[in-house]
Amino acid sequence: MTDPLDPRAGHAPPAGDPGSPEGLGSPEDPAAPDPIESPARPDPIGRFTDRPSSRYGPRRAHARQPKKKRRRLRRAVLALLALVLVAVGGAYGWAETRLQREVDLGAYGDRPPPGEGTNYLIVGSDSRDGLSEGDVQDLHAGGGGGRRTDSMMLLHTGAHGTSMVSLPRDSWVTVPGRLDTLTGKTKRPEGDKLNAAFAYGGPELLVHTVEKNTGLRIDHYAEIGFAGFVNIVDAIGGVRMCLDRDIKDKKSGADLRKGCQTLDGRQALAFVRQRHQEREGDLGRSKNQQKFLSTLAHQAARPGTLFDPTEIGPALRAGLDTLIVDKDMSLRDLATMFRAVQGVAGGRGKQINVPVSGIGVPTPKGNVLKWDAKRSARLFADLRHDRPVTETGETSRERRRAAARPQR
Repeated sequence: MTDPLDPRAGHAPPAGDPGSPEGLGSPEDPAAPDPIESPARPDPIGRFTDRPSSRYGPRRAHARQPKKKRRRLRRAVLALLALVLVAVGGAYGWAETRLQREVDLGAYGDRPPPGEGTNYLIVGSDSRDGLSEGDVQDLHAGGGGGRRTDSMMLLHTGAHGTSMVSLPRDSWVTVPGRLDTLTGKTKRPEGDKLNAAFAYGGPELLVHTVEKNTGLRIDHYAEIGFAGFVNIVDAIGGVRMCLDRDIKDKKSGADLRKGCQTLDGRQALAFVRQRHQEREGDLGRSKNQQKFLSTLAHQAARPGTLFDPTEIGPALRAGLDTLIVDKDMSLRDLATMFRAVQGVAGGRGKQINVPVSGIGVPTPKGNVLKWDAKRSARLFADLRHDRPVTETGETSRERRRAAARPQR
């Protein structure tokens, strides 16, 4: 007798069903119920309600509806992702065509041989391109023609990580011999401040001077002016910095309070340019610039900025307005450089000042910073051969002070 509570009652598997206990059956199996005389079939809803669809329980009448909704949601998400990728890809494609590839790194010839890893020279110039008269006054950008360097950083990437080395603009270096474009005469090599090389011969002479004084071959060059710097900071909503003291400097326009705060473009420019409040002068300013640049890169790389076309577009436009790079720089190279700077901010690299033996040393060209010959040579040799960098960048005074501290 059939148990009326048995859920299998009235639902024998069809003949020939491999899952039946009898194995493979014949269509003429007499045990199979006659479809004409079989009991009335349940209505469709009941059929879906009663028939188990899996070991986990019966299939509900609306079981197919959520699948349709999930498929529609999946299609919508994929379509949205495709739109974002197209928009971002379009922005990067547009940016690739906007790069101002103007700098010929080999203009002076006689370059060091290629080393291990990749070396970038990152320059912040006081170019006023893109600034109105009101902007110049508001930003305390001063007057004068041409452009000069306000900051120079050597960024090395390689097998042993990233090192960012500040090259103070008042560094005393040997500017190589060159043709004086004003007089048409050939000038002999001479001692001068590092930023003088930029003033005399632009990016090409600056690169040549850095290569001659460090022995490193510069693979890529990137320079940004005042307007681009301010616009980038504003485009990403400002940069959050924590200051350990009040800073007030009339020349740069800095008027900042101690503590953590978000700096807009104007305040950020004043912060990285001020040096009269720094005990170490230009060296102190270089440290501030390193700290700010790495923080800027870290905050600009937030997912909300990188993957939002409405954010990445203004940031790209802001940067490209006054960004000047070497002739071989691609957007991929620029992105690699950016990620390296960001990595330094995230603790995956070292921030170093070129080792200095003297600050405020008087010369016929004004007071300068003198590099520590042995330590700086060792630092540049480590970078050239892509060895782990052990140099800390401490000044000789800081090293003597640390050595004089009692050991615990």
